[in-house]
Amino acid sequence: MGDMPVTLKGTAEGIRLKPVAAAWDDVLRALQVALQEAEAFFRGGRVILEMGERELSKSELVTLRTILDQFDMELWAVLSDNDSTIRTARAYGLRTRLPRSAPQADPEAASAPPGANALLVERTLRSGQSLSFPGHVTLLGDINPGGEVIAGGNVVVWGKVRGVIHAGALGDESACICALELAPSQLRIAGHISRAPDDRRRKARPEIARISDDHIIAEPWT
Repeated sequence: MGDMPVTLKGTAEGIRLKPVAAAWDDVLRALQVALQEAEAFFRGGRVILEMGERELSKSELVTLRTILDQFDMELWAVLSDNDSTIRTARAYGLRTRLPRSAPQADPEAASAPPGANALLVERTLRSGQSLSFPGHVTLLGDINPGGEVIAGGNVVVWGKVRGVIHAGALGDESACICALELAPSQLRIAGHISRAPDDRRRKARPEIARISDDHIIAEPWT
């Protein structure tokens, strides 16, 4: 499998976006697909663009902003070692350095210290309630039908899963989902989608779901 045209990584400061492909059109197409696949996770977030030595033109910045605007996302900062890129970013009022202590945008992550990569939540998610976090999530409670958890990393549920659960929402195919009872209406890891088998006679047991051979499998969690 070749390199992805763009990489996305959730941090406490925001979503870090790093172009990989040489062609800007390839970067934008891959970004559009990634945002559409995990729209609920990304919508409303802020973006830190990491350009390195690469030059960013005004037209490239505008087209990037156009895509981000479709998902109500803010291009917050451009990090670069290229003088021309820095001048372009500043001309559009963007940060070119990050503050030492950036505020957290996600109110659900308020209990996580700055820079933390994991969130612990003690509650049951009922229908219509959603929890999202760019790192790992541990939920002490159930996910009822209509409830939803979206995480950039792994998800551990010390309870029953009956709603929607999405791990590796930033494209991490090594992410996994663990639960005491795993019977979701929809289960996603990165871009892979599955659901629990329709077998009411199946005995409830702790399970772990992960990607193997390009599809999601569930095994006993011991």
